[in-house]
Amino acid sequence: MTRDELSALELPSYGGRTSLREQVAAALRALLISGKMRPGTVYSAPSLAVGFGVSATPVREAMLDLVGEGLVEIVRNKGFRVTELDEHELDAMAELRMLIEPPVMGMVAVACEGQVAEAVEALRPLAQDITDAARRGDLVTYIQADTEFHVRFLALHGNRYVVEEVQRLRSRSRLYGLQDMLGTGLMLTLCAEHEEMVNVALEQDADRMAALVGQHIGHVRAAWAGGSTL
Repeated sequence: MTRDELSALELPSYGGRTSLREQVAAALRALLISGKMRPGTVYSAPSLAVGFGVSATPVREAMLDLVGEGLVEIVRNKGFRVTELDEHELDAMAELRMLIEPPVMGMVAVACEGQVAEAVEALRPLAQDITDAARRGDLVTYIQADTEFHVRFLALHGNRYVVEEVQRLRSRSRLYGLQDMLGTGLMLTLCAEHEEMVNVALEQDADRMAALVGQHIGHVRAAWAGGSTL
């Protein structure tokens, strides 16, 4: 990995922070999902550590966590290589998300009153954070906020296995077209759908919620393919 390639990742600095392993893993996961870290490129822990402003140890530990998730593979004496997914695998992931998320989010909408409604309303600022990150071109923050939004929303159904599976699917995704779509009308369409989910849930419209989430996943799948059909 060259100095220019390292600079292009725009790694956030974590010097002096606590829980470095988790923070670095989250940032690397976001870079993988966004497609900024590409298959075929070998990334070394020491080089990444320079970008993060930390020692190589938490970066190496974080990369090993990602190995366990199937996101990267070890290249002996060199570092870690991003695993590659083909179109069939991406389609299979999108299909599974379609089977899980629309009906579950519909059930959240049905239950959206009292404390559930309060929790849904509390997601509105996070939806705005996603939009703000997209407008700034901040891919890492965008992916992290987007993941938190969907995970917290799904968690309101009360089934941790659903949350764990969706997190796994999202982590293994690759949005190679996301970089080019940042700040565009296409990206802002994705962003607007987050706030619309909040509104639809508060209206307790299960059918509309299921349709909206299905539409959203379809848009995301288009991003996986490079954004050409979004």
